[in-house]
Amino acid sequence: MSFPDPIAVFRTEAAELLEQIEAGLLDLNVNLGDKDQVDAVFRGLHTLKGSGAMFGFEALAAFTHHCETAFDRVRKGEVPATHALVTAVLGARDHMRALVETPMGDHEAMSETLLDNLRRAVDGADSGDAAAPAAGPARILYKIRFSLPQNAMANGTNPLPLLDELRDLGTCRIVADRSKIPSLDVLAPTDLHIAWDVELLTDQPRSAIDDVFIFVMDDMELVVEEVAAPVEPEAPVTTIKAPAAAPEPTISSSLPAPAAVASPATNAPADAKAAKAAENVRVPAERLDELMDRVGELVIAQSRLSQLAGGSGDLQLRAVSEDVERLSGELRDTMMVLRMVPVTQLFGRFRRLVHDLANETGKRIELVTEGETTEVDKSVIERLADPMVHLVRNSCDHGLETAEERRVAGKPEAGRIHLSARQQAGEVIITIKDDGRGINKDRVRAKAESSGLIQPNASLTDQELYQLIFQPGFSTAQAVTNLSGRGVGMDVVKRTIDALRGTINVVSRPGEGSEISLAIPLTLAIIDGLLVRVGNARYVIPLSAVEECLELSVEEDMRSRGRSFISLRDSLVPFLRLRDLFRTGTKPDPFQKVVVISTGSERVGLVVDQIIGDHQTVIKGMSKLHHDVGMFSGATILGDGGVALILDVGHLVAEGQQQEAHLRAAG
Repeated sequence: MSFPDPIAVFRTEAAELLEQIEAGLLDLNVNLGDKDQVDAVFRGLHTLKGSGAMFGFEALAAFTHHCETAFDRVRKGEVPATHALVTAVLGARDHMRALVETPMGDHEAMSETLLDNLRRAVDGADSGDAAAPAAGPARILYKIRFSLPQNAMANGTNPLPLLDELRDLGTCRIVADRSKIPSLDVLAPTDLHIAWDVELLTDQPRSAIDDVFIFVMDDMELVVEEVAAPVEPEAPVTTIKAPAAAPEPTISSSLPAPAAVASPATNAPADAKAAKAAENVRVPAERLDELMDRVGELVIAQSRLSQLAGGSGDLQLRAVSEDVERLSGELRDTMMVLRMVPVTQLFGRFRRLVHDLANETGKRIELVTEGETTEVDKSVIERLADPMVHLVRNSCDHGLETAEERRVAGKPEAGRIHLSARQQAGEVIITIKDDGRGINKDRVRAKAESSGLIQPNASLTDQELYQLIFQPGFSTAQAVTNLSGRGVGMDVVKRTIDALRGTINVVSRPGEGSEISLAIPLTLAIIDGLLVRVGNARYVIPLSAVEECLELSVEEDMRSRGRSFISLRDSLVPFLRLRDLFRTGTKPDPFQKVVVISTGSERVGLVVDQIIGDHQTVIKGMSKLHHDVGMFSGATILGDGGVALILDVGHLVAEGQQQEAHLRAAG
């Protein structure tokens, strides 16, 4: 049995903590008076510092300690939260990530620079607070007795930093109870047998004491008694100091879950949240991918079994085949749910990006998100991150105007970026919308003509013209900046969306803004398809794109030659003869079928010889020799062991619309 690498587990937990810290800072930047967010950021920093020290990330623990101290002062009301402080800690948060990823790197110079920024932000907040300091709260004497589990030190918990943290709360008198230490001949050096009695005189609330033991609360024995009359404790009889090299870390006996950071004595709702978090199990993504492959193979085997049972007269075999089909379908659906993650994991990344872009461009930018609960396959989310970054950066740099330009245009000074997600059939539609200046069609056309992408005065629809911005090297920027101007980003968007079998739609209104919609399949692993035959070969059409099926007789086929349109409820729909497109060299069947497919508002018909029926399709990628074949997005194995190619709906719809445009222009 293999056990996970503890350092890898820590890095995963640290990444989640850093995301929570960043989200808390961005929320705090909107409302600097939000005490809950101050506490959330403080707890995140506190957790990261303690976990880092436990796993040997001393530089991380020492650096994070300074940020934690700054927020502790904010939490105690000594300094106010300011935008400068939030910006400084956001920069420090990025450095913490570097300390997690490359702990042995040379980070000293950057650490000093960021800590200088942090000190200036805290000092500025301190000097800017003109209010007279309020009288300090009355000090209370607490009597504390605690003992850790016998195996605490073997698990990495050091009691000395806990005592140091108690000293930081006020005046302490600490006495070690050594009465349970066994004789030397049976004493194990890794076992802990000492308990501690502490008298603490402090102006901090009881919750501050609970925070000291937050990571070991579940396994330890802790008794805290509040003495009614505050009494100054006597001089300490026992002096215990941590090693000088230790950066005052808080050590935990096990890696803490981000949700389990509340005191059980003072926060019952947090207990419920922690209990709910304990029901979740962390599974490496590669294991889910491997399980998905196995489910895919099972679906193929089940398809072969169904075909064998269908050709057999054995009723028992048919019954078993139906049971296997039902169970494999349920397993497939369950597996698909396991791979689904909310799109908020994608949208959450752009809050920080927009914050940084606003600072870099000097513009005021608001980010609005909608449909965060929409779920998408995790592999789709991972591959959408880079294209979305390019689109959001492009909207902020090219799309939104400066505050002065917006005032002149009668718009609010703050520009708005709107991200939304929604499901539509078997696709998720992700939209990036801004209320900026819109796309300058004349400039796009001029750039395309000068680059040789189109002929001068070529007849193009708005959509065809807008699609030119996704060509490699295309850019209308007047100068190259840190944000844009090299014509690389939008090309990345196009290539990634094509690889995902998705489509891009662009709408722009001069002076009102632009809207880019990405239509992406919900999953890249298993889809429901419509199995068809063209000539002697079989093909799969994604069922989510199929609108309806019609019959096309030989007479109608002959009448439509030369124009390739069918009349569908008072509208003309272009269609493609797949037999001609694939050059099958076969004669058409007497009664051909037209499968009408669509992407968004665009429709096209595909003429096939036979519709075989529904087929549960396990998608296999094309080889490197065929990856640039645009009409196919993959292949699948059929029940009889044969191979069927999966049609790329977006490419075929574009082909049909292009054919329609040529016919209309010729007519």
